[in-house]
Amino acid sequence: MSTTSPSTDTPRAARTRVVILGAAGRDFHDFNVVFRDDPAYEVVAFTATQIPDIDGRRYPPELAGSLYPQGIPIVAESELSDLVEREHVDVVVFAYSDVRHEQVMHLASRCIAAGADFRLHSARRTMLRSTKPVVAVTAVRTGVGKSQTTRYLARMLLDLGQRVVAVRHPMPYGDLAAQACQRFATYADLDRHDCTIEEREEYEPHLDAGVVVYAGVDYERILREAEQEADVILWDGGNNDLPFYLPDLHVVLADPLRPGDEAAYHPGEANVRMADVVVIAKCDSARPADIDAVEASVRALNPRATVLRADSPVTVDDPAAVHGRRVIVVEDGPTLTHGSMTYGAGVVGARAAGAALIVDPTPYAVGSIAATYAKYPNARGVLPAMGYGGGQVRDLEATIRSAVVAGECEAVVSGTPIDLTRVLTVPAPLVRARYELREIVPGGLAAALRTALPLDVQDVLGTHAGSTFAGSAS
Repeated sequence: MSTTSPSTDTPRAARTRVVILGAAGRDFHDFNVVFRDDPAYEVVAFTATQIPDIDGRRYPPELAGSLYPQGIPIVAESELSDLVEREHVDVVVFAYSDVRHEQVMHLASRCIAAGADFRLHSARRTMLRSTKPVVAVTAVRTGVGKSQTTRYLARMLLDLGQRVVAVRHPMPYGDLAAQACQRFATYADLDRHDCTIEEREEYEPHLDAGVVVYAGVDYERILREAEQEADVILWDGGNNDLPFYLPDLHVVLADPLRPGDEAAYHPGEANVRMADVVVIAKCDSARPADIDAVEASVRALNPRATVLRADSPVTVDDPAAVHGRRVIVVEDGPTLTHGSMTYGAGVVGARAAGAALIVDPTPYAVGSIAATYAKYPNARGVLPAMGYGGGQVRDLEATIRSAVVAGECEAVVSGTPIDLTRVLTVPAPLVRARYELREIVPGGLAAALRTALPLDVQDVLGTHAGSTFAGSAS
C-alpha cells in the first residue's frame, strides 16, 4: 500500500504519520474529532478487525476532508507490523473496544517493536458537547444489557412528555459516505438504508417504542441534527466503548455472569471509573457471590458511583411452541463473538419454556457461520446471528434449514432483539425470547435522572420512581 500526502504546505517530514486501529466505529470518530483538519498529522491508514469484511475499503474523501482528497485506505489489522515499517509510521492510535487489557498491550508491543509510539485517547479528548441534556448508557462488556436499559430510560422520559432521540454507537459496514448521518423513524428507513441484522437489532426496538434513532459516521453532524428534535439525547453505546458525547448522566452496566471483567477489559474499566451510576444487571441469573464480587470491584474502582442492582427476566412469546421440542437457539452475534459469552437470552428463555433439547447447530453450519465457530469456539452450541451482510443472512437461514430438514430441529428460539422473520424464512416456528430491565429496588434510575435533568421535569420524575419498563436484551 502506498498513500498520497495531504495537500498542505506543511513539509512531509514535519507531519506526524499516524495509523488508527479500529473496527469501523470509534476509529472514524477519533479521526473526525482529533485528526481530520489538523495538518500536523497525516493519517496514512485505518486498520480493521472484529467485524468480517470491513477492510479493503477506503474512508472516503467526502468524510476525510480537504487534507485527504483521495480518502484513506482501510487494511486488515494483521498487516499492522509491516504497515508501520513500510509507511514509516510515527504513532499508532488504538480506537476500538471490548478488548482485554493484555491484548491491548500486545498490540502496543507490536507497534513499539516496529518503531511507532502507541496512543490511547482519553474520553475528554474525543467527547463532543451537546446543547441538550445527554444520558449515556455504556457497559463493561458486550452483551450486558445496554440497549434494554436505554429503552427503559427512554420510556421513563417519554412518559414525562420529553422528546427523546437515541443516538446509537456506529455500525457503518457499507457505503461510508452514504452512512455519514442516518435517521431512523420507521421500518421503511431500515430497508432504505439496507440495514444489517446487527443494525436492526439495535434500531427496531427503539422504533417500536416510538423513539427516533440516529447513527452513522459523522457524530458531530449527527448530534447537531438530533438536537433539532430532542429534549434529551440518549447515547446508546456499543460494545463497552466510551460515550462519544459528554454525558450529564453516565449509566454503566456490569455483568455478574462475567465477574472480574469490569476490571479486565478496555475501555470497560474506564467506563466504570467515569460512571455516575453502575447497574449490576442479570442478578436473577447470577450467583449471589458473583454479584457481591462485582459490586465490591465496582466500588473499589469508583467509590463515588451509585451502584444499583437489577434483574433481567426473560419471557418467551409462545412457550407452547417451545415446550417439549428440540430447538435451535439464535443469539445476538457480538455477544457470542468478541463478547465471549456462550449463551444469552435465547437459551434462558428456551430452558424456562421447557424445551426438550437445545440442538447444537455446529454440524449444520455453512459458510460464514462455520467460519464463526472456527474463530469463536465458545459460540458452538447456539447459533450466532451473524447478519453483517446478505451472504451471512443466507448462511444463517441455510444452517437452520439444514437442521430442520435433518429432523433435528422442531422450533427456533431467537434471543436477538428483532423479529428475524423480517429478514429470513425458516421451515419451523420461530419464537422470540425477550429481556426486561427490572430494578430490584425501584426508583434508583429515576432518582439519577432527577439529579441530572433540568428543574422543570424533576418533580414529575418523582411520581414515576417505581415504574418498570420492558425491553429486549443487548
